[in-house]
Amino acid sequence: MAASAAADEQVRVRVLDAAEGLFYARGVRAVGMDAVRGAADVSLKRLYQLFPAKERLVEEFLRRRDQSWRAALTRYADARPTPRARLLAVFDWLAEWFAEPGFRGCAFINCYAELGGTSPAVADLARTHKQAVREYLGELTAALDVAAPEALAGQLALLVEGAITTAALTASATPAHEARTAAAALLDAAGARAPEAGGSGGGAGAEG
Repeated sequence: MAASAAADEQVRVRVLDAAEGLFYARGVRAVGMDAVRGAADVSLKRLYQLFPAKERLVEEFLRRRDQSWRAALTRYADARPTPRARLLAVFDWLAEWFAEPGFRGCAFINCYAELGGTSPAVADLARTHKQAVREYLGELTAALDVAAPEALAGQLALLVEGAITTAALTASATPAHEARTAAAALLDAAGARAPEAGGSGGGAGAEG
């Protein structure tokens, strides 16, 4: 039984890996279950045993994407030494993501654009993801000595979303750098200035 469960999980992971690559690169509507079957190298019968409907596969793809995306972001940002540095590192991480060859914008916005009007589950998953990102920024701003950390988190969330959308349209990492500059200005205005104005410079981990 244990061996069978492990084998099932391996097939499930393979299907999800294939679906994520195809859905993100081509869009959900453009990818049929047969394409997923071929990319995952499983039978169509086995695929439908695991995911009886395409929407179920899309939902699981989004749940897994949410977990992996936010885990990568928090790992990167939380490694920085100060609350301000962690917030600015969010934009450094975005710049690295935007520069990846397969970058195609936000998977949640893409899926919402395709299915949000007809699939309440997809719409809810997209909103839940965006709210989770907003809450993470709220945790970071709460660690700052500022008067209105929640309002600041909302402003930074808009910079994140704007950078992602603009980068998808322009195929450039520049929006992340521009958003980082704007974020630093917001932090300065809120009173969360860098501890040393004349420190050494740039790089992904530097405060600015």
